[in-house]
Amino acid sequence: MSAELDLAGRVVELVRRVAGPGAEAEVVAVHSADALTRFANSAIHQNVAEATTTVRLRLHLDGRTAGGSTTVTGINGLESLVERTIAAARLSPPDVTWPGLTAAAELRPDAGFDEATAAASPQERADRVRDFVDAAGGLETAGFCRTSYTSGGFASTAGHSAQGRTAEAAMDGIARLDGADGVSRHASGRLSDLRGAPMGARAAAKARAAGRAIELPPGRYEVVLEPTAVSDLLSNLATFGFNGKAFAQHQSFAQLGTQQFDEKITITDEPLGTVLPFDLEGTPRDSLTLIDGGTTRAVSHDRTSAAEAGTISTGHASAASRSWGPIAVNLQLAAGSGDAPAVKGDDGTGPTASSARALVSGMWRGLLITDFWYTRVLDQKSLVITGLTRNGVWLVEDGQVTTAVGNMRFTQSYPQALGPGAVLAVGTESVALPDRWAGVRFTAPAVHLASWNLTGNASG
Repeated sequence: MSAELDLAGRVVELVRRVAGPGAEAEVVAVHSADALTRFANSAIHQNVAEATTTVRLRLHLDGRTAGGSTTVTGINGLESLVERTIAAARLSPPDVTWPGLTAAAELRPDAGFDEATAAASPQERADRVRDFVDAAGGLETAGFCRTSYTSGGFASTAGHSAQGRTAEAAMDGIARLDGADGVSRHASGRLSDLRGAPMGARAAAKARAAGRAIELPPGRYEVVLEPTAVSDLLSNLATFGFNGKAFAQHQSFAQLGTQQFDEKITITDEPLGTVLPFDLEGTPRDSLTLIDGGTTRAVSHDRTSAAEAGTISTGHASAASRSWGPIAVNLQLAAGSGDAPAVKGDDGTGPTASSARALVSGMWRGLLITDFWYTRVLDQKSLVITGLTRNGVWLVEDGQVTTAVGNMRFTQSYPQALGPGAVLAVGTESVALPDRWAGVRFTAPAVHLASWNLTGNASG
């Protein structure tokens, strides 16, 4: 039994003793150890680590629900958590949406755990930073390398218990030349998968190729989006489209069983090995197919949104899911099939990432876009997003990258951009990309889209 499962079980016993046999309670105890090595001006300037154990209690008593948490895990801290959560429940309004507790269920097979990543030293992260900086060839660099370890236990008054652990490593860096940035990112369950030298070389090549940018007029352009840009599509689709609460409240574009996307689009949530194998309600996590060959098949649910929609939880309960809705945070866009042909003049160190090379070669005239940032929702139902390009845009003519283009603003419905007939091709190589939060990871190839709505440039 893990220390976290023991903690969760102790809180359940305290609830039974203090609140009586009529109380329903679920408890999650999670130990998180995060370490971060940051660099700027091509030198490490910060190396920090923190370890925290958090116990969360959700209690349903006399038809009323309340929750609480603590990081004080001694007996006094646990007793205080139980007592104040009981007091809060008695003051709360009746909860007619209470879905009940999760029944006991077996967890899916462990996707693997890397002890070396969980125990990684500052030196191991620093080695990757050094390789990144050296490979940038004198360009100014900045970014981070992080490792994280999580161990958790769940227990409830229904007799259900579960435990698990996970580890993650991620690196994100830029190289800069005369105000032009190139970026390289990678995430994995193994620190050994992160290689600083090729990442630094890629970021530097993109920065060197981004100089002397021209300005193009706003309009609709054929585009190839690199995986770093595609990850933003996946993040917003997950947050606002595949969100079970938004779906139940008719605020999502999702229509189950309907061909809403191009047949080349298949999107799944793959949480195992990235986050704990159970959610905050103790529901086992598993692979979830959201889009299958263009057809919308599912949205993510916790027990509350599932009850409202007349279905079952998909294992996406979180501390905020009853308020903000259950959100899948490990989406994968399936790569295309076939061999990627070589592109004349591209040896893998130019501005085109390998996942996008073949797609660029098939574009007569359009834009290669590296990254999106500062994206904001204008209309949730149709998921119209506005944002800016970042870290490199290039004009493509007759299958060749010809010149750098200045950053532009876009206003685009993400489902429309991926709609039937709108996806010309999907790259054959997927890249796992980190988010700002450990445990959040989006895996994507590049995509070739028929149209993307660029609505502004440096001139307005």
